[in-house]
Amino acid sequence: VQLVESGGGLVQPGGSLRLSCAAALDAYPIGWFREVPGKEREGISCINDSDGSAYYTDSVKGRFTISRDNAKNTLYLQMNNLKPQDTAVYYCAADYCAIGTGDLNKASWGQGTQVIVSS
Repeated sequence: VQLVESGGGLVQPGGSLRLSCAAALDAYPIGWFREVPGKEREGISCINDSDGSAYYTDSVKGRFTISRDNAKNTLYLQMNNLKPQDTAVYYCAADYCAIGTGDLNKASWGQGTQVIVSS
């Protein structure tokens, strides 16, 4: 399983970023997690591939939007109105997704992309 995240960077509070997760043909990314030092990786958004339903953790609802382009086998996370507390390494996950804590061993992971929200 190969997943490659991109799109992270340094952005000021209130700014936007769009993360991408390009997947190899044998991978099917379905969610985004994030991790900060000293804390467990947490699921922040999942997408249901059968009906396209999207799910979000409360802290990002109304600001983040998950989507996928099946033709490109790529998962996206549009992040708007970013806040300093969104600073983290963001990972896309294949095969498993959960909002909040979950069984991280069930997922396949990319290498992550760093997002820093700071003025």
